[in-house]
Amino acid sequence: MARNDAAGQGESSRANAIRRRLSARVHLGLAGLVGVLLAALVMPGAWAEVVPVPDEDPFYTAPAGIEANANGAVLNSRPISALGLALPVAGWQLQYRSTDSTGAAVAEVATVMTPLLPWLGGGGRPLLSYQVAEDSLGTRCAPSFALRGGRDFSIVNTALDIPFLTAMLLRGWAVVVSDYEGPHSRFFDGVNSGRGVLDGVRAARSFAPVGITTDSPIGAWGYSGGAFATLWAMQQRATYAPELWFSGVAAGGVPADIAAISRKVDGGIQAGLAVLMIVAFTRIDPDSGLADDLNDRGRELLVRESAACGADLVLRHLNRHLDEYSDTPNLLWHTQFQAAANRQELGAVAPDVPLYLYHSNADDVIPVEGFTALVNRYCALGADITVVHSGIPGHNPAAAIESLGAMNYLGDRFAGIPATTGCAG
Repeated sequence: MARNDAAGQGESSRANAIRRRLSARVHLGLAGLVGVLLAALVMPGAWAEVVPVPDEDPFYTAPAGIEANANGAVLNSRPISALGLALPVAGWQLQYRSTDSTGAAVAEVATVMTPLLPWLGGGGRPLLSYQVAEDSLGTRCAPSFALRGGRDFSIVNTALDIPFLTAMLLRGWAVVVSDYEGPHSRFFDGVNSGRGVLDGVRAARSFAPVGITTDSPIGAWGYSGGAFATLWAMQQRATYAPELWFSGVAAGGVPADIAAISRKVDGGIQAGLAVLMIVAFTRIDPDSGLADDLNDRGRELLVRESAACGADLVLRHLNRHLDEYSDTPNLLWHTQFQAAANRQELGAVAPDVPLYLYHSNADDVIPVEGFTALVNRYCALGADITVVHSGIPGHNPAAAIESLGAMNYLGDRFAGIPATTGCAG
């Protein structure tokens, strides 16, 4: 017995030492890549050739006869250098078929990255579908442009997620990042986004060079707008992609109660996000009557900002009020706006995969009350959720600090550790 105890303590000590070394590697890798990224943003010409924006890149053009392909079928592929840099990562971009929320066949693009080192864990190398908060009204804001080495302000949302992507790759996971808004940049279109995510996973899983096998666990993760796409994908999984099983799913800063979010940011430093919603809803819900609520300035706004990124809008509409674009007061309380927002709300069905959901109790962008109501709805419908109401104040600080819990949750699921059943936390 003494020998067994000593052996167990030795194994535990070795395991702890390995974890410490891996943690050090992760932190060094994150610091190094953040430094590289900052240099790339300051001196873009020093790192990569000019990458055309998607609208000017023939790779994004849908091939003839796309309707004959199955959802998730790979239509085209190309190798890339991730971020346009010489990193120890194999990368590809896949053009794949999906079906948008109108029922039309569309060609979408996913970026797939995998570490060059062999996978040393049990089973096949895990595949994680990571959803960047695309937050866009134009394709230049798509993650694929940034991840191929695009250099302008449109890459800011993807750039903020580089530390998380680095940590995933350092853990040995393959990662797929889909342009889930599709070729028409349908922001806050739940069905469209969810299908884009699921078909991106299908494409990455079937693309042989990535090395995903039948033993490879699959997971998904997103924060903020990325959480919206992630959870819409999980709500549709059983009916749209039943062959895909997700061992674990993490989502944080979840956009629930969309109308409340718009009212929260209106008139503040994030007022551009409310502008983003107005333009998006008139695009994806043209019969809503929302455009009729706008005045001449509002109608001009729809044209002027039709291809903007969320980050552009935040800068251009600092402290603006949406009522400036309507002759009737309280635009964000109008029946048409509320109805358009309600049609994109999460919670109609509960995902049937293990969930890890987290949100700051003092989120300065997305009120926590909507998150709590969504969690309660999912729980009442029988979902299995680990819930974290974070004490970290602020939307972005919670994204950074709570990411470790999300990543560890996914790591446990990939290792085959069963998730807690029911609702916990």
